[in-house]
This record gives sequence, structure tokens and C-alpha cells, in this order.
Amino acid sequence: MKDAWEILEQVPDPEVPVLSIVDLGIVREINTRSSEEIEVVITPTYSGCPAMDVIGSNIQTVLRKAGFQTVQIKTVLAPAWTTDWLSEKGKEKLLAYGIAPPVGATTDKRVLTGEFESVTCPQCNSENTKMISRFGSTACKALFQCQDCLEPFDYFKCH
Repeated sequence: MKDAWEILEQVPDPEVPVLSIVDLGIVREINTRSSEEIEVVITPTYSGCPAMDVIGSNIQTVLRKAGFQTVQIKTVLAPAWTTDWLSEKGKEKLLAYGIAPPVGATTDKRVLTGEFESVTCPQCNSENTKMISRFGSTACKALFQCQDCLEPFDYFKCH
């Protein structure tokens, strides 16, 4: 039987499908009770994240296909999810997909006021960018525009 972490690497995030739920850092623990029973502990990116039901269902589907008869999903809200939990591989995937990954760590309180460090354009690598809106295509993203290539792009906000 494949390792459960490997299996969950294949489950995409419904809102940013280039990322797996493991890349995103929402899978916190996997507890194998027996060869047929497993518990997956997840933390949503936001406490009201609408994708969590789909993610839970997808986790159950892939693990059952892998041979686990009993799949328990446990959602924990504390500690709250943070972009610090994104894997380096996940950040690289975001960039390749055209979404600027988070800049810095969430301990930088400037993110609360929108005073971002330089956000690099994922299209042309320019740092001459500006925020158009604090709200992008999903709650976790802001909309930016490059002032050199003029392309708009999403920025995965730190939180």
C-alpha cells in the first residue's frame, strides 16, 4: 500500500488546483490506526472555507481507493492555518501557475495594513508592481498589476 502522504499529494486544492492539499499545508497529521483505518487531521485556510467539504470528500475517496475502509476526517481550527505552512514546492507551483507566492512570513504585521514588501510579477519577474485590490479571485488572494509588462496577477496573501 502506498504511503498516505504520497496519496494525499495527488489531491488538488479545489480553489488553486495546481497545489495539492499537502503543498497547501492543510493536512496537519495522518494517524494510521490499522491497515484498514486512518484518520486525517486538516486545518482550513479560513474557518469558513467553502472548499473543506469537497476536500474532505476527496480525501475519503482517494484513501478508500488505496485500501483504507475507514477514513476519519478531523478538522482542527487551532492553531490557525498560515501561509507559513505552504511548502517550498507549493510556492514554486504557484509562481509557475502565474500566482505570486506570499512574500515574507506571517509574523510581519505589515500584511495587516496592506504594506507589502515588493511583490514580484510572476510573468516577467519585475518588482515594479502595484496592488489593484486587496481582494482577488478568492479571499486568500489580492489583485496586483505589473507596471512593466502591464499584466494583472493574483498574489497569495500572507496570513
